[in-house]
Amino acid sequence: MELFVIPKGSKFFVQDKKERELYTVKKKTFGNRYLLLDASGYELYSITQLKEGKKPEFQVDLNEEIFMTIKCLSLFLDPSIECIGKDMTFLLKSTDRRNFIMTKNGNEMGKLTTVTLMTGDLQYELQIDDKEFDDYFPLFAVAIDKAFGDINRSK
Repeated sequence: MELFVIPKGSKFFVQDKKERELYTVKKKTFGNRYLLLDASGYELYSITQLKEGKKPEFQVDLNEEIFMTIKCLSLFLDPSIECIGKDMTFLLKSTDRRNFIMTKNGNEMGKLTTVTLMTGDLQYELQIDDKEFDDYFPLFAVAIDKAFGDINRSK
């Protein structure tokens, strides 16, 4: 599965290779909460930024219950984000804050790449093994954008 996560204002549009919009992530009116909606507008998950700064943290909710926590382990020396859910642990690890290798429970299962467009805007490319894919994966790109986006835009 290959997806493109495109930030525009307070939204993120998630498209496939044929530029079909599969999901939208939009910011709630107040606070640091974003909703992941499918193509029909149905709310699937939400992500809330709990902490900012050098080690931002996020919480992913499903049906108003905590589904997963996302924590930035390091912004600079060993750029990485850890995502912990009930029966799974994901690690997104990079050497340059742009190209992340994704592992699930220690096994590599995909990549998340930051691309700088000609306009200077960022776009995120997700490549995930089809058998591993789930609807919440675009939220990893949102967390990467919130944690590393400003650093990557200034390059």
